Amino acid sequence: MSVSFAVSVHSAGGSVDEADARRVRMARLVTAARLRYCGLDALIDDAALIVSELVTNAILHSGGTQVTFTMAVRDGVLHLAVHDEMPGGPAACAADSESERGRGLFLVDALAREHGGKWGSTDEGATIFCDLALTGASQ
Repeated sequence: MSVSFAVSVHSAGGSVDEADARRVRMARLVTAARLRYCGLDALIDDAALIVSELVTNAILHSGGTQVTFTMAVRDGVLHLAVHDEMPGGPAACAADSESERGRGLFLVDALAREHGGKWGSTDEGATIFCDLALTGASQ
């Protein structure tokens, strides 16, 4: 399953505008609905959080105008990917205790590890993915 949508170009350090926030919400809802359909209810909360972080990062940091979210279940793995058309991989930053940002990729990493998976980038950084093992994920 794949969904593409237009996004606004954001300046560095900017925030997500209302229209793009709705797109992030839509990606979470699509994730939850698809996982429910596949009988993978146990993964809904974690996968929706991962998708929210990856889509938000694509909107805020890519400088592009289109984002494509892809989700697939195959070979015992839930594969989540966000493609933003702009090369340049993500970097997890160390956020200080006062910072309101900078923890998203740490969350993605922690959730991937918790589910026996991994995250990374392909296409010179234009696609960020997270794989979660399905072992024990069914109801």
